[in-house]
Amino acid sequence: MSRVLSLSALTVLDLAPPDLVRCGAETGYGAVGLRLVPATPDEPSWPMVGRTPLVERTRLLADDLGIPVWDIEILRLTETTDVREFEAFLETGAYLGASQILVAGMDPERGRLAENLAALAAFAEPYGLTPNLEFMPWTAVSDLADAAEVLRAAAHPNVGLLIDSIHFARSGSDPELIDALPVEWFRYAQLCDAPAREPADQAELIYQARNARLPPGEGGLDVLAPLRHLPPDLPLGVEAPFENHAGIPARIRATRALQATRAVLDRLSGDA
Repeated sequence: MSRVLSLSALTVLDLAPPDLVRCGAETGYGAVGLRLVPATPDEPSWPMVGRTPLVERTRLLADDLGIPVWDIEILRLTETTDVREFEAFLETGAYLGASQILVAGMDPERGRLAENLAALAAFAEPYGLTPNLEFMPWTAVSDLADAAEVLRAAAHPNVGLLIDSIHFARSGSDPELIDALPVEWFRYAQLCDAPAREPADQAELIYQARNARLPPGEGGLDVLAPLRHLPPDLPLGVEAPFENHAGIPARIRATRALQATRAVLDRLSGDA
């Protein structure tokens, strides 16, 4: 069964958003993901919130090339979050035609985190956007069970649960748990690989997740484990930043990641 394969921003984070759109279209992806707000102070920052010239160029190019923007990043729910402060971000995402938002849960107070997720879901709904809570081992929502608990407490129909291959593996999440969760929680997933060896500490864990992944199927993770339990047509963001990619053009990196993803999906089909 065919599914959307989207070029995630982290795979080619060195590209300005219009260049990312062109790269995705020209290398065969069905959609792209855009990082409107930087995740760290060290990464490139582009004026991508509001009707900026860069936002206008990005939308025009996506329209011209016929490649949709699938998801936008990244919103963090913290102890001090007021979701009304995300209005410009949501307006921009809607203008770009996105439908999904990547959300990180950074608030250790579980009840407040769930309330803010529900508030964001309600606030984003008129914009045609759904917040997807992504668990990461170093955040307040560290694994699949944590994320499921927050979504149950939020109890809002406009929420999603985002599984990323590397976070699923490093958190030791149980793929069987996916079967017990509402299928409507899964709007998309993110696919990559990484070395089999567990990081030595949290610093290495975070570095690897942000900078040193591998294309799907080229590392030691069981990338098929969660896919076997997720809907067979679920859109996938290909999120595979290579370490030491200097000198390797973004187009080549994107192509390699897409080819590797297709090979993994062929293996998945063969298992069915």
